[in-house]
Amino acid sequence: MTAVQPPARVARWMWIVVLVVGIVLFELVRRTVVDTLNPNFLPSLILIGAAVVPASFLTFVASRRLPTDVGTGPLAIAALLGGVIGTVVAGTLEYDALQRLGGLPMLVVAVIEEAAKLVIPALMLALPRFRHGPANGLVLGVASGAGFAALETMGYALTTLVASRGNIAAVDSELLLRGLLSPAAHMAWTGLTAAALWRWARLGHGFWWFVGTYLVAVVLHTIWDSVGGLVVYVVLAVVAFALLLVTAHRLSHERTAPAAATAA
Repeated sequence: MTAVQPPARVARWMWIVVLVVGIVLFELVRRTVVDTLNPNFLPSLILIGAAVVPASFLTFVASRRLPTDVGTGPLAIAALLGGVIGTVVAGTLEYDALQRLGGLPMLVVAVIEEAAKLVIPALMLALPRFRHGPANGLVLGVASGAGFAALETMGYALTTLVASRGNIAAVDSELLLRGLLSPAAHMAWTGLTAAALWRWARLGHGFWWFVGTYLVAVVLHTIWDSVGGLVVYVVLAVVAFALLLVTAHRLSHERTAPAAATAA
């Protein structure tokens, strides 16, 4: 039996590189759009603007000294599939709920979206390779939330672009607000819930802890969508981010998950 080496750690400062490079690329594309008025650059502007903060925060979480053996490849897959599958599942269920209820209460939106973002992490949990500890759930949940947040922000930015008849300043504001708040919204909520799901799966108990964590995410999400306003967003962001940091700190003191083994 030969132990498989754990994946290389992401450098602790790498998130700064991702953030700075992303900002530079966004500004480069934005200046090109403003100077040339060429609409062909708008998809790049929206894509980079929506992805730079989620990608930076995911890199930040992955670089922490957590007892996780999830490499950058699985994190990228979780972000991509979590975003695509999560938004598709949420959009479909929300449409069905709208047709049946004649309206879409924010509580229903929160319940659907918080469940949809767990689809890919739950499928990865079924693989023994990723099942070792709650820290794996935390980083994979953050990754899934990052993909969901980026794609959702892209949708809102496109809607703003159309509604404002091509007002780039309005698109910039939408991207900035949603980007800055995304780490303490979708990413934190899903990271917390996925960590609780992993703990339940690993220990064989803790179901109600998972349910309680999921309900906390739903409540925060519902207030976020129902009340609105910058002050409310900041307060909710502080609460969610604090919960994520406390959870990450607690997990960082757990023993590193054992590496998988394969036959020689």
